[in-house]
Amino acid sequence: MEKFDKYKVKAEEEVSRKRAELEERERKAREKREKEVAEEKAREVKIREVTDEEAEQIKMEEQVKARLDASEKPEEAQVVSKDDDEDPKDAGKLKPNVGNGCDLPDYRWTQTLSDIEVRIPLPLPGLRSRDLAVVIQKKHLKVAVKNAPAAIIDDDFQHDVKIEESTWLIEDKQTLLITLEKVNKMEWWSRLCSSHPEINTKKINPEPSKLSDLDGETRGLVEKMMFDQRQKELGLPTSDEQKKQDLMKKYAA
Repeated sequence: MEKFDKYKVKAEEEVSRKRAELEERERKAREKREKEVAEEKAREVKIREVTDEEAEQIKMEEQVKARLDASEKPEEAQVVSKDDDEDPKDAGKLKPNVGNGCDLPDYRWTQTLSDIEVRIPLPLPGLRSRDLAVVIQKKHLKVAVKNAPAAIIDDDFQHDVKIEESTWLIEDKQTLLITLEKVNKMEWWSRLCSSHPEINTKKINPEPSKLSDLDGETRGLVEKMMFDQRQKELGLPTSDEQKKQDLMKKYAA
């Protein structure tokens, strides 16, 4: 106890310093997300000012350019998140997009704790549902244009999905929208499919307002997960580890 008291003040100062650094990083990340959302809205307004035909042409040109750039310079197609105190295990992982998913050359996916949305730009204009082959299985996804030489996606999911709750449709005549229901609603996916690029789930920041939509038990579990994740980033014990320490102190006394 004498040694504990000796270093207690120093430890508390270190914890306060780390907490201040974490809050500063969170503030910067929040400002960056707000800027990205504002820029996205500005682009949407600009697109609405042109005709439907012009907008479709512009989008097709952007998609072709993005795919060409990605094939010629793949290292520039992925923005890797790096911090001074980043866990070495997370090195090389991508930073989540504003939807807590990832923007890739062939598709974009976003997620909540309960479901995933995948948006795939259609490679040809005027495609209909009957022109596509979309197969959603518990552990596998296949998306292809019929009679095409290769599928757009043909890979295993990272985790299981509920087939009966998963759907797909063509959105705005130019995007395939796939909605997937997660089996485990208490975990974040780091990638859509097992061989695809991985995001750093520690960088995910769910909207606090969404917690109010959950029932009491689920909300408590989510808040516990968020607390434990923050404790690990600060190098502090998780809630379960803290309980064990409290019990040990109690019996030692």
